[in-house]
Amino acid sequence: MKEEKIILGVDPGLHTTGYGVIDISSGRARLLEAGVVHSSSKTLSGRIKDIYDGIAEVVQTFHPDVLVLEQLYSHYKRPITAILMGHARGVICLAAEQAGISVVSYAATKIKKTMTGSGRAPKGQMQRAVQFELRLSQLPEPPDVADAIAIAFCHYAEARQTFKLNP
Repeated sequence: MKEEKIILGVDPGLHTTGYGVIDISSGRARLLEAGVVHSSSKTLSGRIKDIYDGIAEVVQTFHPDVLVLEQLYSHYKRPITAILMGHARGVICLAAEQAGISVVSYAATKIKKTMTGSGRAPKGQMQRAVQFELRLSQLPEPPDVADAIAIAFCHYAEARQTFKLNP
């Protein structure tokens, strides 16, 4: 298995998809870039094309070794939301596959627990945790960006833990 040095975290959304790219080649996580892919299209097909194009551009720019997503979760009262989010996740996975990048997913509660110690941390606490862990001068905004960075950082933390347990 190839050593992962560049991790792309993505927080999918049909209007705003957050992304965060971290470099771990120095032995600690360093933020390379973070931002959002916006879609103002009125159609579902237009939105997923915008997401695909935006994530494909980030992949082409940074050549990440792995793309990390939050696992899909749906509340039983909102099954349509999960179906719609599946479209966004699908084109993100397609962009990774076309670039030969592996895709890893973590549950939202796992990401929150890794960052804050609590699987139910609110958005503001997640933003402060990301700022602290990556030594950022400013709070990452919007929350979609903070979530994407947290997703990437969770993978880094998991890899460090695995390495410690399995030298």
